[in-house]
Parts: sequence; C-alpha cells; structure tokens
Amino acid sequence: MFVPAYIFGLGLPELLVILAIILIIFGPKKLPEIGKALGSTVRELRKSSQGEEAKEKDAAKVEAEASDTAPNKETPTPTS
Repeated sequence: MFVPAYIFGLGLPELLVILAIILIIFGPKKLPEIGKALGSTVRELRKSSQGEEAKEKDAAKVEAEASDTAPNKETPTPTS
C-alpha cells in the first residue's frame, strides 16, 4: 500500500532537502546499493504481509465451512 508523503506533512521541498542530505551523507556511489537494499526490504515485507493475509483468509474460510457443515444440535423441548 502506497502512503503519500503529504500524510506525514512532507511536501516536495522537504523531500528534496531529505534526498540532498542523504546524497551528501552517503555519496553518489552508495545510493544505488541503498536503493536496492530498500527495495528488496519493501518487497519482502509485502510478500510476508500478503502471506499472512492469505493465511488469515484461509483460516476464516475453513472456520466458516466447519460451522456450515456442523450438525445442528437442537435443544430438546419438554413434552407435557
């Protein structure tokens, strides 16, 4: 899920300042490595969260099927 930067109160000028500071700190040779590492981290987080969502959906589906196929236990009514 993409979260726009303006949610955190960051606009284009602020993002450009942050990127400039990162460029000064790490230098232009390290930026591709940092970007690649960040991208792979985000990709792994998405995979794991989608896997967890799928597990939850499967568990809910199994639970719903189990409750649908469970025999109805009617309470006996006393006869007078």
